[in-house]
Amino acid sequence: MRRKVLGYTVHIPLDPDLVQQVLLDKAAAYAKPDIVKGLLGPIIGRGLLTSDAKLWREQRRIVAASFTPPAVDALVPVFAGAAETTMRAWGDGMIVDLALQATATTMRVIADALFGGEPRLTSKESMAHIAAALDAFSEARIQAILGMPVIPLSAKARAGRRGQTFLRQTLNDVVKDKRNGGSDDFLSKLIRALDQRFEPAEAHALAVDNAATFYLAGHETTANAITWTLFLLSEQPELQERAYEEARAALTGDDRDPLLADRLPLLRQILEESLRLYPPVPRFDRQAVAPDRLGSEDVAPGDIVSIWPWLIHRHTALWEDPDVFDHERFATSAKSGRHRFQYLPFGGGPRLCVGARFATIEALTILAHWLRQWSFRPLSNRKIRMSGMVTLRPANGLPLILEQRRHPSGQ
Repeated sequence: MRRKVLGYTVHIPLDPDLVQQVLLDKAAAYAKPDIVKGLLGPIIGRGLLTSDAKLWREQRRIVAASFTPPAVDALVPVFAGAAETTMRAWGDGMIVDLALQATATTMRVIADALFGGEPRLTSKESMAHIAAALDAFSEARIQAILGMPVIPLSAKARAGRRGQTFLRQTLNDVVKDKRNGGSDDFLSKLIRALDQRFEPAEAHALAVDNAATFYLAGHETTANAITWTLFLLSEQPELQERAYEEARAALTGDDRDPLLADRLPLLRQILEESLRLYPPVPRFDRQAVAPDRLGSEDVAPGDIVSIWPWLIHRHTALWEDPDVFDHERFATSAKSGRHRFQYLPFGGGPRLCVGARFATIEALTILAHWLRQWSFRPLSNRKIRMSGMVTLRPANGLPLILEQRRHPSGQ
């Protein structure tokens, strides 16, 4: 599709071949859009998410070492510990907003796994500021598209500005402390690597930018994946029982086994189908920096190419009964012959999310621990409304009824 939107020419490719052209075959011809950099710059600066070309390659090379399969698998105890910490506050029959619970849990994971358990990143004050910063992006995006200066006009926008300021100041302090502390966590390693490649002031700024990037992107998208998976399981009690039985069997030995996810094939299929129906990032954009041609349309420098997993994942030409939940789509045998750019929960091409494995193993571990001990039931007559201005999440949370599992002695 081709549209004119407030002076921008926007191309929306729905054919996986055209998506592959933008994200892989001619990736050098497309960059992160200027409008996105302008919106995200105040909070994540020139970190991995918003940078391009040489600066992006340098940062990608640095962070990739912390997300290898062995490095991620070694974090399963951290994921399990965060899941267990959250459950301590739950009680039988309670109505709990699982969107908030998932967010608090993934925030704790990021703080423990990447920032050495930094308490300044898991306080209630911190969580409230981060939530406000994310909520304010919708208003800021509209102002940016209209070519207006981004000014916090509403109470929500002003709270978002305070949240951005709080996060940047807190992370600036954390980076200073890590630089002097000699720790060996992700952030400390990142700081040392940046110090070797950049001048001191730039190295410090990039460390803060990437700390903000991984803190925000690292918890929000995974929390949404967990939330939507629990929503789908709460609607399908028989499938939830099967997932429970699998989780219980997988967790009878070492609850923090690095290979736990390998024993959860059904839950992995459920998670992957959840990511298809409710991709945490429903759209992402590129801006042409060189002339190109997408199908029958010319793309000029400055044009926006908007890629919508939300649309591609539900396209009738690509999926049978695309609006129907069917976890068996992701059985190994069913995946053969599928175009690799028709399923994009983590993007694609060179800029495929560096934390894709981290997020997947984290979500599977948390879900397995929660399902083993609790069942999740919907409230009567509930209505779930989606919000997708930045990430795709339930607009008013996901309240569910908790029912504690009763296991035979010793199980």
